[in-house]
Amino acid sequence: MFDSLKKELSRRALLHKAGFGFMALGVTGAVGHIIKPTRTLAQAGPAPSNEPSLPPEKKLGWAVVGLGKFATQQIMPSFGECKRSKLVALVSGDRPKAEKYAQQYGINPKNVYNYQNYDSIRDNPEVDVIYIILPNGMYAEYSIRGAQAGKHIMCEKPMANTVEECQAMIDAAKKANRKLMIAYRTQYEPYNLTAIQLAQSGKLGKLKSITSDHERILNPKDPVDIWRMQKKLAGGGSLYDIGIYSLQATRYITGEEPVAINAMMYSTPGDPRFREVEENVNFMLHFPSGVLANCTSSYGYSSTKRIQVFGSDAVLELDPATDYYQHRLFINRDNQTEEQKIEEKNQFALEMDHLSECIMQNKQPKTPGEEGLQDVRLMNLIYEAARTDKTIKV
Repeated sequence: MFDSLKKELSRRALLHKAGFGFMALGVTGAVGHIIKPTRTLAQAGPAPSNEPSLPPEKKLGWAVVGLGKFATQQIMPSFGECKRSKLVALVSGDRPKAEKYAQQYGINPKNVYNYQNYDSIRDNPEVDVIYIILPNGMYAEYSIRGAQAGKHIMCEKPMANTVEECQAMIDAAKKANRKLMIAYRTQYEPYNLTAIQLAQSGKLGKLKSITSDHERILNPKDPVDIWRMQKKLAGGGSLYDIGIYSLQATRYITGEEPVAINAMMYSTPGDPRFREVEENVNFMLHFPSGVLANCTSSYGYSSTKRIQVFGSDAVLELDPATDYYQHRLFINRDNQTEEQKIEEKNQFALEMDHLSECIMQNKQPKTPGEEGLQDVRLMNLIYEAARTDKTIKV
């Protein structure tokens, strides 16, 4: 998520879209049951608006900070599906790259910034919102500077490396009277919203347990992974990068905050990828309602993005749960498995438009800075539980 290998490793220089897919229905499940298509369920939370797209002059202007793979392949193309947001500026340490994308997206060359003149964005009335897409260790600095420049802030997750940095970001936004939102895309994605609705409406019965697993291989030869091996830039290992999806899922599925944490952590001895950051974390959360959550994160094995919710009457499985464009949701009740058919929507466009709408209507975003602060606080407690081999009371 940064501009080039050479530039990413320097503090000052660091700094399509896949088609929507619909999985076929009516196939045979792994346990031999026929998976039946069902009607689309009502969606919870900030569902996609049926209102027409605003004309370009009415949309809020966004600047993207950092032109790495995630920004250029996911976020920037998604502005084409936004109803309230438009891309008007870029911030990059690689001028030729930024100019190429500016031309591609019809951005005025005067709206291309670098990391030295970033603060001058305050003088640009076209920019309403800044989207920070940098290595984790840089989120706090560029979010705070952006708020001080008078702009609203969208920041990628995890919000920052430390609780103190998170609080400083919140304080800066409040002092500037600007909105601060953390880009928890899954909380705007229709399949995850449906899972929340099913779990919290009682349609699964009384919730008993949740499992959430997020894993992928950390590739030391891939430029997008090099900074993830450095604690200063990454903040942590697999937990901070993808384990946060497991943690988030337990919180938004239950609608509760954990009261106790247990954890174990392990990294393969001698593996150079894990000199500074961890490979594997398994953690268990106890929620006030009695729900127990078993979660995993790993940089050591192939891609997994799965959430399972166990109720007294039915079991929900979302797999893939946190993909960019493809999801599947199954309900098992009385040994019969049914697949819920839900329309895929662009979660990036949904979350960006949500912040734009909140700014226009002066509302609190669904995932404000306090949400990001809570995750960083809980992840630090997970590390503490793993180090001490003790149950941590929250």
